[in-house]
Amino acid sequence: MPAIVLVGTQWGDEGKGKATDLLGSRIDHVVKFNGGNNAGHTVVIGDQKYALHLLPSGILSPGVTPVIANGVVIDLSVLIDELDGLEARGVDTSLLRVSANAHVIPPYNRVLDKVTERFLGKRRIGTTGRGIGPTYADKMNRVGIRVQDLYDESILRQKVEAALGFKNQLLLKIYNRRDIEVEEVMGELLRHAERIRPMVTDTALELNEALDRGETVLFEAGQATLLDVDHGTYPFVTSSNATAGGACTGAGVPPTRIDRVIGVFKAYTTRVGEGPFPTELEDEAGEHLREVGAEFGTTTGRPRRCGWADVVIGRYATRVNGLTDVVLTKLDVLTGLDKLPVCVAYDVQGERFDEMPVNQSDFHHARPIYVELDGWTEDISGCRRFEELPEAAQNYVLHLEKWTGARISVIGVGPGRDEVIVRHDLLGSDDVH
Repeated sequence: MPAIVLVGTQWGDEGKGKATDLLGSRIDHVVKFNGGNNAGHTVVIGDQKYALHLLPSGILSPGVTPVIANGVVIDLSVLIDELDGLEARGVDTSLLRVSANAHVIPPYNRVLDKVTERFLGKRRIGTTGRGIGPTYADKMNRVGIRVQDLYDESILRQKVEAALGFKNQLLLKIYNRRDIEVEEVMGELLRHAERIRPMVTDTALELNEALDRGETVLFEAGQATLLDVDHGTYPFVTSSNATAGGACTGAGVPPTRIDRVIGVFKAYTTRVGEGPFPTELEDEAGEHLREVGAEFGTTTGRPRRCGWADVVIGRYATRVNGLTDVVLTKLDVLTGLDKLPVCVAYDVQGERFDEMPVNQSDFHHARPIYVELDGWTEDISGCRRFEELPEAAQNYVLHLEKWTGARISVIGVGPGRDEVIVRHDLLGSDDVH
């Protein structure tokens, strides 16, 4: 059985939670391998809507083992709040596994994240202010705190004291903020230690053993390709690797075990936060996409910036991730629009770019070159076969497939878990439905 990586192909919010939920009972483990509670998945099951921030969306599928792997940074309070919220709604969370090597977000990093963004002013990155970046920085600087440290109070105290010795100087002398007490940090970190102790384990070992047994493992990326710290629109990126390769380092599973890479591509494009966005619409069309598509952040509630589909980004994501399949979401949001422009290349000061410019300045100045496709007016939410779609909708999908170079295997035609068209089986069968 396969090991599958699921990634976003744009700037996030493409609907990865729905793609995970679509696989449902056919998978045995769902793994979050990067990021923290700075991203969200919204999953609709029947008349119930679940907003997940830190937990893998597979926690909603009975019998599936959800895993928070070593590449994740964990806000313990958020983790407990999410678990309590799901349990109150009757969701079984007892199978959750948490890597002993995952780093935890201490309160001083949340403070630093927020004051740094304010200090940067117009140069701000647009972070969620949840301490993600500073915690990854601590990890790279080898001064981070890991889950396993919660169970050795002496080591934990040493690490907290060492961190505050430096960070309090920043808070006091640069940001003019009060210092943070060691006991305050210790209290927050230890408050939930016993609650999660039964979940803490060597997740890399368990995942490799699961693959040895022939079980199916899905690796679910937080954020998306263009927010990857190495391959995204730097510096307006997250602090981890959100591309397919991040699954290997973020979960301790070697690349030779990955069988399939599924990319989630929204039928148009959105972005939250700062940074360049070539197809962004600041007119009625953009507002239409935002309102009809309910484009407001799951984690932050911020209105998302909206724009037309961009297949330059799609080709880039296909190449960087090695996509074998695409799940195209929110095709229904485009219903009722007469014309659907699709960005097929960029104009950068008179020069045409058919691929992503490597130079940050070039991408910042990129202007979209559009090909205009016909829209449709028919309600497509009841379609379950590709042939049932209006001809213009079929044509739109086929053009995206051709221009990105990635096979579109699943098409979302509504927010519900069953509102999909399956053209190819995501677990490997080539049968067309």
